[in-house]
Amino acid sequence: MTSRLYVDVHVLQTVPPANINRDDNGDPKEAYFGGVRRSRVSSQAWKRATRKYFAEHNPTGSGAVRTKQIASQLAKRLDDRHRIGMEQAQRLANAVLQPLKIKPGRKAGETAYLLFFGYEQLDAIIDLFAEQIPELVELDDDTLAERLKDVGVQGRLNQGHPLDVALFGRMVADIPALNVDAATQVAHALSTHSVELEMDYYTAVDDENEQNTGAGMIGTIGFNSATLYRYATLGVHQLEKNLGDAEATDDGARLFLDAFCRSMPTGHINSYAHRTRPSLVAVIVRADQPVNLVSAFEKPVALRDGDTEGIAEKSACRLAAEHELAVRQWGDEPVFAGACHTFAPDSRAARSVEQAFGPNHTFGDLLDQLHRALRAQRENA
Repeated sequence: MTSRLYVDVHVLQTVPPANINRDDNGDPKEAYFGGVRRSRVSSQAWKRATRKYFAEHNPTGSGAVRTKQIASQLAKRLDDRHRIGMEQAQRLANAVLQPLKIKPGRKAGETAYLLFFGYEQLDAIIDLFAEQIPELVELDDDTLAERLKDVGVQGRLNQGHPLDVALFGRMVADIPALNVDAATQVAHALSTHSVELEMDYYTAVDDENEQNTGAGMIGTIGFNSATLYRYATLGVHQLEKNLGDAEATDDGARLFLDAFCRSMPTGHINSYAHRTRPSLVAVIVRADQPVNLVSAFEKPVALRDGDTEGIAEKSACRLAAEHELAVRQWGDEPVFAGACHTFAPDSRAARSVEQAFGPNHTFGDLLDQLHRALRAQRENA
C-alpha cells in the first residue's frame, strides 16, 4: 500500500458568455470571495461532467451507474443471463437485496436515495445464487427471502469496485457498511476576477405568423464570462485502498486527470457553445497534504489601461507565485511538478509558470510524466 500521496490538479480555464451551472433562479451560480462577486461552478456539476467524460471515453474503465433502481438493474442483468423472465427476475432481485434493508423510495421499485455501484458487482451478486435459480423460481416469496437472506450480498458490494466508485466514493447514510471513501476531492470553480451577471433578452419567431408582427416567445437567460480557477486533489493511497491494485491505481490517476481537465458541464450549451480547453494545467504530487492555491486570487485579478496581458495570463502569474511562496514558506517541496500551458513562449506568464512548475509539456506528455512519477514513488517507498 502506498503511503500518503496526493495528486493536486490546478487548472485555469477561460469560458465565454455562458450559463454553465445555474441556481434556483436559472442564473449562473456565484459566490463572494475576496469581497467581490465571482462566477462559480459547483463541484457537483464538474464531478458529474468528469464522470460522464470518463464513461464515454474510457468504456473499459467505467462500469458504474448512479441510480435509485438497483433492484431493476439487478433484475435486468439476471434476466439477460438466465432468461427467466422479468417478473421472476424482479422477485429474485427484491429477495436477494432485502437483507440490506435499503430504505424504499416514494415510487415503487426505487430506493430513497441514489446508489453508486458497478455492473460487475451486480454480476457478482448473481453468481452467489446462479446455480440455484431453477429451484429458487419455484419458491413462494417468504421461502425465497429466507433462502437468500444469508448469501452475502453486502460483501459483493464492498469489493471489486469499478474505478468510478473508487474515485468518487459511495455514501449510504443508513447502511454505513456500504460506504466507500472517495479518493477525490473537487473544489467549486471560481473566477479569478470579479464578475457581473448579464442578461440575454431573446425572442423566438413564429415562422407561420402571416401578420409578421410580434414574437412567438420572449425570455431572458442570465450569463457571465470568466477565467476560472479549478482545483481537484486525488488521494493515491485511498484510491489504491479502494481498488486493491497498484497498477490499476496509477492508471486510474491518469484517467482521472485526463477526464477532469477535458470535461465541461453542459448547462445551456446549445445556446452558448462554451466548450473550451484550459490555458494552464499544473500537476503537483505531494507526500504531506493537499493544497488548494485559491488564495492566489483572494485579491481579484483586474485589467488596467495599457495592460498587454489578459486575465488568463495574469492569473497564471499569480498562481505560479502563490505556489512558489507556499513551497518557500512552508518548506513542503513537492514530489513531482509538471505543467501544460498555451501561453506564448516569450510571455511573462510562460516564464512564471515554467519557473514554478517546470518545462511546458504537451498534455499527453504531462499524463505520461505523472504516471511515471507515481510508479517511481511506489518503487522507492
